[in-house]
Amino acid sequence: MSEELVIEARGLKRRFGKLTAVDGVDLDVHQGEVFGFLGPNGAGKSTLIRMLVGLLPPSEGAVEVLGLRLPRQAEKLRSQVGYMTQRFSLYEDLSIEENLCFAAEIFGLDRTARRERVEEVLVEYELAERRAQRPATLSGGWKQRLALAVANIHEPRLLVLDEPTAGVDPDRRRAFWEKIFEIASGDSTVLVSTHYMDEAVRCHRLCMMIRGRPVAIGSPAALIKALEGRVIEIKTGDAEASIKQLRALPQVSSVTQLGDRVHVLLSREAELARKVAPVLERHLRDSGHAGAVAQAAQPNLEDVFVALNLGESLLSDAA
Repeated sequence: MSEELVIEARGLKRRFGKLTAVDGVDLDVHQGEVFGFLGPNGAGKSTLIRMLVGLLPPSEGAVEVLGLRLPRQAEKLRSQVGYMTQRFSLYEDLSIEENLCFAAEIFGLDRTARRERVEEVLVEYELAERRAQRPATLSGGWKQRLALAVANIHEPRLLVLDEPTAGVDPDRRRAFWEKIFEIASGDSTVLVSTHYMDEAVRCHRLCMMIRGRPVAIGSPAALIKALEGRVIEIKTGDAEASIKQLRALPQVSSVTQLGDRVHVLLSREAELARKVAPVLERHLRDSGHAGAVAQAAQPNLEDVFVALNLGESLLSDAA
């Protein structure tokens, strides 16, 4: 990952009538980064991405991408961007090979370069034996692989993936992410929007968004570290009853069940988890949960998201 900035955005806002979909985004993205946008549906991720690639002008703010000012130079930017949308959007009446050839032509590759690049991509994405198939006959995982191949056919400097693995099984998602990092290890920068925590944690850095606002920017490790000492896991015979009792305690900010354990996020005002754990354990035992065992645990990215959704401020930016 380079120190060179690929994206510089300041004060980006986007309104649709009275609705503010994106509200004041400051963002720097470096060359070679896999930079993620994490948030629930409606958080403004897709709207922000469309502004960053010149498809949607901001209502306020300034953005420069690959040295080009947007939206004034959006047309020049498009040849340097690959964009994979949320929904599969390739031509169903064309074969896999024809879709690749068409995309290569659209992005300006001459006939010789087009032929060579299409053959290269067919092999690279393991699509060579399926070249004559139409996308409609592919499974979800193979469709996503084809969509990524098309988005990367012209080897763009900026590759944008908008919730690229929705509906794809875990094995295919893992393979898909291996390909993303392979692409980023070259000269490309990758933007990814997702609402999967296990995907977000793979990114070099994240912008976590809630209701159109960026609420934290930093590496997953740094964001998680900000919650150290605030998580407790409890083993109890009756998780449902334990959760009800724990939610009433002032030290507890959030509580949920993870398998056979109860996962507790402490409030900012509470003491460290190692001190509070015996207190919660004693409280549950006194309330009839004789076998309850509580101990401090490591936070995860979901804890970060829950804390932010409750209005906490963790990090403005962290490596």
